[in-house]
Amino acid sequence: MSSRQIEFNIFNYSRRKTVEVNVGGVSIGCEHPVRVQSMTNTSTMDTDGSVQQILRIVERGGEIVRLTTQGSREAVNMGEIKSSLKKRGCNVPLVADVHFNASVADVAAQYADKVRVNPGNYVDAARTFKHIDYTDSEYAEELARLRERFVAFLNLCKKEGKAIRVGVNHGSLSDRIMSRYGDTPSGVVESCMEFLRICRDENFSNVVVSIKTSNTAMMVTTVRSLVAAMDAEGIMFPLHLGVTEAGDAEDGRIKSAVGIGALLADGIGDTVRVSLAEAPENEIPVAKELTEYIAQRAGHPCIDAVAAPDFNYQQPVRRATTAVANVGGANVPVVVGAPGAENKDLTPDYIADEIKLYNIGELATACGDTIFVKVDYSSLTDNALKSLKAQKNVILVAVSEHANPVGELRAIVHKLSVAGVDTPVVVRRSYGDDSVDTLRIKAAADLGVLLIDGLVDGVWIDDANVCGNEINSIAFGILQATRARISKTEYIACPGCGRTMYDLQGTLARIKAATAHLKGLKIGVMGCIVNGPGEMADADYGYVGAARGKVSLYRCKECVEKNIPEEEAIERLLQLIENDRK
Repeated sequence: MSSRQIEFNIFNYSRRKTVEVNVGGVSIGCEHPVRVQSMTNTSTMDTDGSVQQILRIVERGGEIVRLTTQGSREAVNMGEIKSSLKKRGCNVPLVADVHFNASVADVAAQYADKVRVNPGNYVDAARTFKHIDYTDSEYAEELARLRERFVAFLNLCKKEGKAIRVGVNHGSLSDRIMSRYGDTPSGVVESCMEFLRICRDENFSNVVVSIKTSNTAMMVTTVRSLVAAMDAEGIMFPLHLGVTEAGDAEDGRIKSAVGIGALLADGIGDTVRVSLAEAPENEIPVAKELTEYIAQRAGHPCIDAVAAPDFNYQQPVRRATTAVANVGGANVPVVVGAPGAENKDLTPDYIADEIKLYNIGELATACGDTIFVKVDYSSLTDNALKSLKAQKNVILVAVSEHANPVGELRAIVHKLSVAGVDTPVVVRRSYGDDSVDTLRIKAAADLGVLLIDGLVDGVWIDDANVCGNEINSIAFGILQATRARISKTEYIACPGCGRTMYDLQGTLARIKAATAHLKGLKIGVMGCIVNGPGEMADADYGYVGAARGKVSLYRCKECVEKNIPEEEAIERLLQLIENDRK
């Protein structure tokens, strides 16, 4: 188990301890609530348009707003935007998003309340996605140059009283980091830690940290590894959470709730952004509902449980079980749901109403080739565990009414593992009468982390107020978001910003309509070249804005068609996919 796991107990919710960071009058970390934020998709040179969008974000509950600053003129204009907001009685903190040009970060520190820099491109040369051999001395020289430039920036931030965010995106690791660590979570963590060590050494503590990727499982486990690395070196900066390029609609909400919710469940995270390829203000209600749902666990009754000795919190693997019918073993996780699915790929494996569900005390008299047995944590007595160990046709249905359901459901599966019981487990969560929007967020936050931890072999969702087809869609969406079971095309789509080169929302809708039948593909839809090729790193195909009215197409990270007229690009993307499939 990791040092972090030993320190905080995976069964009981409590917030991770951090230093306090001040961003334009809003305090982050320490004992403060988890803050919610968004990012504009207007041009930062469009003062009025940016102001109006920021006001809409704030009206929905946004507490911090980020704007793209691709050049010094955008950084300077943030001062005009801030002045205009103040005239309207709005004092929301503004964050400058800087890529590639360290000098822009210096300018932004004079106008923004916080400056986000990306270690992958702050000083290092632009990445080429090619392996470059660095000698030890070359590596050290580049790191020394980074330190010198970054210290100058920190001194400016100290003088101006500004905060920074060290924000690593998985797809934008520098060639220097890639040469030594490869495209790995270790590389992501080290890219971040290089900058955090400099902050520590320079006694600069007004720092927020983030690691983002479009792969939710990788995002969760990499942040866990970062926290362990920070704790080991006594670095206690607050964390910002987000699943980058999550997409839109149901998929975007589920994907974000899975990744962010899994970390919040362990008390990790002090500010969040739900990145949706929609109007930025739409992100805020999702973020607020998610953070408030998790925060309700504070002060819950203690769960007295012991972690299985072979459980690896930072790099979890699926629990080994003996398959019963198509549940457990090497089978993909199943869905227990409602009949009548409109999409055959979203047809549940079991119909809830057709399952005969026994209590654990009825196990001795239960009959059938496959027996479903309901358990909660208190019912897993020594005698019950002994009976389960002897009987090999049982599928356990784990339930919890605890104030911290994730903690108790984890405790159930860990207790089975400690006792050497390899019975497969389906997790059942009942939510009463939530709306479908609320159910997506709650179920994704609860079940996603259990799937990422490799603890369960199926999901079963109940909600009296949501129709069966919607519940089926949510269940399969959670499995897709954790990549535990692929049932449809995945879209890795950025939310857009002032750098976006085309109508991202409309284009994404057209691409989804044209490719939804291509089960199992991952398609990246990226607004610009800044993070495009990197952020869709594990996509099969990419559609990336290259210039106004121009699009480049990618196969994985390789650009295969450059500067296509936008009106031809979707058809050319479909042709590329079709040719490859042939």
